Amino acid sequence: MSWSKLKQNLESFISPALNGRVEFRATSYRYLPDKSGSCYLTVDKKNVLNMSDAASSIRWYKTEQEIKSDPELYIPISVEDIEAVRKDAKGTIPEDRLKVIARSRKISELAKELLAAQTALSKSNFTVTATTFLSTSIEESLESNDILLNILALVDKRVGKKRILNMSDKVKLKHPAVQYFYELRRSTL
Repeated sequence: MSWSKLKQNLESFISPALNGRVEFRATSYRYLPDKSGSCYLTVDKKNVLNMSDAASSIRWYKTEQEIKSDPELYIPISVEDIEAVRKDAKGTIPEDRLKVIARSRKISELAKELLAAQTALSKSNFTVTATTFLSTSIEESLESNDILLNILALVDKRVGKKRILNMSDKVKLKHPAVQYFYELRRSTL
């Protein structure tokens, strides 16, 4: 599918409140066949999502330790997480220490998932992911670990107010880029 047709299809799904604010842009290199073009998302004419842009307003993690030390990262700990630590320890550990261990394990898991998703996004081809988005259900795109699929689903008009409001806890566990577009969408409700 050509870029202009793909862009037209994607823009037809943008929420009316974000229409004109969120745009899909692409650059191509006509005389450099070995260099593919880059695609990026703009919000209010500002480049927001471009994996190769170091000046992006969205935080990109470089190491697992950055994720672990990020104070804005919210990690919910369930009773099952604490019970798993208790079972693995096979001994008496104070309750407050169990919570610390469970949180540490959960942060490590989340850090690995975030870095894997971020790496996949930087290697991904925007047009391939966008075509996948157009051919899959909105639920699959929202539940996916692919950052770009999540973002495309969040700006989609098929995602209603009730669903946006109900997914606030899930979004806290996603990459900051997904959180940014979630907050953008929520601000238009």
